[in-house]
Amino acid sequence: MKRFILLAALAAVALSAISCGKAGNGESAASKAMSILKDPASKKILVAAHRGDWRNYPENSIPAIESLIKMGVDMMELDVKMTSDGVLVVCHDQTVDRTTNGKGLISTYTLDSLKTLRLKRSHGVTTDSLRMPTLKEALLVCKDKILVNVDQGGKWLPEVLEVAREVGCVDQIIFKTSGAREATAAPMRACGEAGVVYMPVVSVSKDGASPTIDSYLDGGEMPLIFEVCFSKDSPETEAYLKALQEAGSKVWVNSIWGSLCGYLDDDRAFQSPEEAEAAYGRLVDLGFKVFQSDRPEYLLDYLRKRGLHD
Repeated sequence: MKRFILLAALAAVALSAISCGKAGNGESAASKAMSILKDPASKKILVAAHRGDWRNYPENSIPAIESLIKMGVDMMELDVKMTSDGVLVVCHDQTVDRTTNGKGLISTYTLDSLKTLRLKRSHGVTTDSLRMPTLKEALLVCKDKILVNVDQGGKWLPEVLEVAREVGCVDQIIFKTSGAREATAAPMRACGEAGVVYMPVVSVSKDGASPTIDSYLDGGEMPLIFEVCFSKDSPETEAYLKALQEAGSKVWVNSIWGSLCGYLDDDRAFQSPEEAEAAYGRLVDLGFKVFQSDRPEYLLDYLRKRGLHD
């Protein structure tokens, strides 16, 4: 009986550590993930979930984030918009039409009026009580538990950094914008000064050219990581990926849609174990160290079986 009580107590401690976002040795789960991202020698692959667990909960919602944390996903990708009274909220679209039971531009709503709207699930059914979260509300849930990739936030970088400082999670943020080196110099510098990871989004065109990648490779400090989009798995694409990695940067792939990853995407991988190997396996071979996925649970299972994720 005493042994049973001891085992139960130990289990409770372990569950408490997990619920608090601990990696098991006192290090937070978010800190561990960031250490992997910044370690050039790490073989581990991180999983970022596109708009959260949107298959089971409204996209970019608090429950969609909480579900990822329970799964063991490394990063929440979210989008930000600003209300008419200057509050950052978490939503992909400019309007509320698709994701709520309301209509109109987010920029025309005050926060109070926006909070009267109810979020919709991915199949269009309106929830009873879920509301669009503010960025602060989302970051409070993410704090210590999961990294946060802020998308569509380019014109609100100072405001994003202010909220992250207030919450105390600046060291969990990965901020991204698109463009060549000259266009991204200012946000890259601001992120560096704030201690935030900055990630440029670059593309390889269908004919294999990439002036944006060339602008980084031509000289100057290389970012820690690049998000690389490509519609064709070609020798030219492979050469650019190799060049970025040889220059000391890691590379991020969007497996969410075929046109962003040479059609080595989640839905192809989901068809069968053989297709998972053909799609995800090829992306692993190309050297990608972060996958942004619409099927994070399935991807995690694949990576864990290969020893590429804890």
